[in-house]
Amino acid sequence: MIELRLHGFLVLTIIASAAVTFALLLRVTAPYGRHVRAGWGPTIPARVAWIVMESPATLLFVAVYFAGDRALATVPLVLLAMWQLHYINRTFIYPLRIRESNKRMPISVAGMAFLFNCLNAYINARWISHFAEYPTSWLASNAFVLGALCFSVGWAINQHADTTLLRLRQRNETDYQIPRGGLYRWISCPNYFGEMLEWVGWAIATWSLAGTAFAAFTVANLLPRALANHRWYQQEFAGYPSSRRAVIPYLL
Repeated sequence: MIELRLHGFLVLTIIASAAVTFALLLRVTAPYGRHVRAGWGPTIPARVAWIVMESPATLLFVAVYFAGDRALATVPLVLLAMWQLHYINRTFIYPLRIRESNKRMPISVAGMAFLFNCLNAYINARWISHFAEYPTSWLASNAFVLGALCFSVGWAINQHADTTLLRLRQRNETDYQIPRGGLYRWISCPNYFGEMLEWVGWAIATWSLAGTAFAAFTVANLLPRALANHRWYQQEFAGYPSSRRAVIPYLL
């Protein structure tokens, strides 16, 4: 089948781009958020950028999903719910919770994220609702149970960490502060740790190369970001806890 071969090629493209992205981001920190800087072209409001660049992960994913032959089967519907649990929040809720109305993001960064989300939404939605065959018994399989557990724990960690950061900014809209509580006791970026855990869980629950490609790209994107944020905290705050690691408790 031509589309299946194309799908496989796109999956391998994401895996290859993950390796390139990881190497680049270890050397150059992406210019958004606390690391925003001049030299990356025109910018747009960060809130608008988040909504636009993440929208394919919700809207395109749904469109591709329901075009699949198995879209109304039980397991694909459960997987759809898991995906949308993360991305409805990331696309529409999280940007509206951001208080800093003056924050901006380079159009180039938002554009690259938009293109990635289009590609990633297609390969994952098409896999779970069309190419893959999941019997209802898959919900009791070791892979699904372990993957769903990892996804759920990662989602909860990500939500708690994001809420902690947002509450800090509510109390002080202009200056960054040291976040505390939860996994912030041990790492600087539990939000990234949680998101990486989510998509590793997704890869296991779907038992797919498409899911694995997404998990690999997530790590390639967020691990260097966590290291950069950790260095930033250490440079900005003289009393920053020396026992904290960047993203993995006690290890990294």
